Amino acid sequence: MALSDIAAGLEVTATQRERGPTTVDGTERALTERLREFADGLPCDASTAALLLDTYYDGGSVETAALAAGVAPVAGAKTLHLLGVDGLTPLSPLAREIVADWLAGELTRSDALALTGASEHEFALGAFVEAHDPLPGARAVVDGEFLR
Repeated sequence: MALSDIAAGLEVTATQRERGPTTVDGTERALTERLREFADGLPCDASTAALLLDTYYDGGSVETAALAAGVAPVAGAKTLHLLGVDGLTPLSPLAREIVADWLAGELTRSDALALTGASEHEFALGAFVEAHDPLPGARAVVDGEFLR
């Protein structure tokens, strides 16, 4: 049996995000200014969001960043998620599928909560992450600021 026989029928099912080159903002506006255009879609104002991002990318946890910014940890996690920060769901991949089934109306909330094994707060944050995509364009601002 050749390698081509073993690989027959295999397909790639996961995709990677295309990052491309980092864009430099020639205006050199402060992060708070660049986040103002997204403020209407965030649970906090632009200056609070900037402080959250700064603290988080300086190595702080979500809770530490939220406390530094003066918001509840769940509001901090929601803000970071909406700005395109990955990995903020407290749920396992299987629990995320269960939440997706609940959001699709295939399970009751109580059944979904029991099946995930998550706490009320974890379930609520996980559901928020599953139900809300990051704001269009926000990830580019964050990547341009912190992933150089």
